[in-house]
Amino acid sequence: MATAGSAIGLGNIWRFPFMVGEHGGGAFIAAYMICSLFIALPCFICESLIGRRSRSGVYGAFKKQAPGTGWKYMGALSVFACFVLVSFYSVVGGWSLDFLVRAVGGGLTRGGTEGALTVFPRMAASPWESVLMSLAFLFATAFIVLGGIKKGIERFTKIMIPLLFVLMVALVVFSLSLPGSSEGVRYLLKPDMGKLGPDGWACALGQAFFSMSLGVGTILVYSSFMKKDHGLLEVGLWTSVSDAAFAIIAGFAIMPAVFSAGLAPGAGPSLVYETLPFIFARMSEEAPVLGYLVSVAFFLAILMAALTSSISIYEVCVEHAVEQFGSSRIVATAEFLAPAALLSVPCALSFGLLGDFKILGLTVFDLCDTLTSNVLMTLGALGFALFVGWRMKKADVVDEFTNGGTLGFSGKVFGVFYFLVRWVVPPVILLIFVSNLVLK
Repeated sequence: MATAGSAIGLGNIWRFPFMVGEHGGGAFIAAYMICSLFIALPCFICESLIGRRSRSGVYGAFKKQAPGTGWKYMGALSVFACFVLVSFYSVVGGWSLDFLVRAVGGGLTRGGTEGALTVFPRMAASPWESVLMSLAFLFATAFIVLGGIKKGIERFTKIMIPLLFVLMVALVVFSLSLPGSSEGVRYLLKPDMGKLGPDGWACALGQAFFSMSLGVGTILVYSSFMKKDHGLLEVGLWTSVSDAAFAIIAGFAIMPAVFSAGLAPGAGPSLVYETLPFIFARMSEEAPVLGYLVSVAFFLAILMAALTSSISIYEVCVEHAVEQFGSSRIVATAEFLAPAALLSVPCALSFGLLGDFKILGLTVFDLCDTLTSNVLMTLGALGFALFVGWRMKKADVVDEFTNGGTLGFSGKVFGVFYFLVRWVVPPVILLIFVSNLVLK
């Protein structure tokens, strides 16, 4: 449940719908499903396998498995990626916190559908509001991480993930009842191959990695706590299917409402936060009490989903400091909190005060997003796959994959997994990565 909580989060609710909007609707969904099953799932198992085998953090895992080699720098890269990731992710988490506060105060449903469409622009235009909410979310993440995997993270996710799933299904039903919603359904199901291309495939792969928290060591760290009687294939399939299903559900909750509200489906990162207030305002016109209660419950759940992902990212950094530098958990949490907070400020201001400030043609927020999801996570997943496929002893890989030969089905499909990890996953990741760089 903890690994599913790490995977199921804002990557599904916030990022997936606008990625679908930018890259051809159904064409992107098809590319995403292919990448999730044949690339992301084997990478998930690779990361899990390294973590449980080593019982260490991401840096220490490579030092144990490949002592005296340069593989430890792969671990250092993962820690850096998590630092950047948690810094800009806290901005989106801050939006969720902000909207929860507004929902509790009735601010999302009071102004009708027209007023609802102005909520996000007004929030983004307020630099103090954006920054304070981002920092509040980051501090909340740090506080939960202090509790550790068992007391803080696992207990938290067991309650919130099922609640979020139920609320998302309810939103799908309501969203499909809105006038003009059929255009959103058609958009999701009708593939536009012209909008896919190398960039679309790279984003589909990046989305699969981003959504499942791959390539940065989060799954590796969680798996280092996994019991030996848990099947890696079983956990991987459960997480992958749950994650993909949740992303599709989010698409059907958001896109029909996007078209009903007259918004552009390729509006970018703010799409969901412009659409959701419209849904709840529309719901309140028919049933005020229901609209209020659902809006509060939903943004509480979406905030929890954001936290389940952010704490898994932050945990990689904390585990590294505890293991490699002997820091206490409190000190380790504080060591990463200050620099992450500093980076989150310009990320938060990218939608307002620093909107015109660009680096390589990208805002600070977009630069951090692109750097992590399309570069660092992709290269990280490639490194994990190469390590399992070509550096680890095959006997060790078989032992972990089959739990010492006790899992019959895992033993039967091991050959397929090992073939994918050695001969399919690395060249496909490289092909998509290089094609995107050259042809973009």
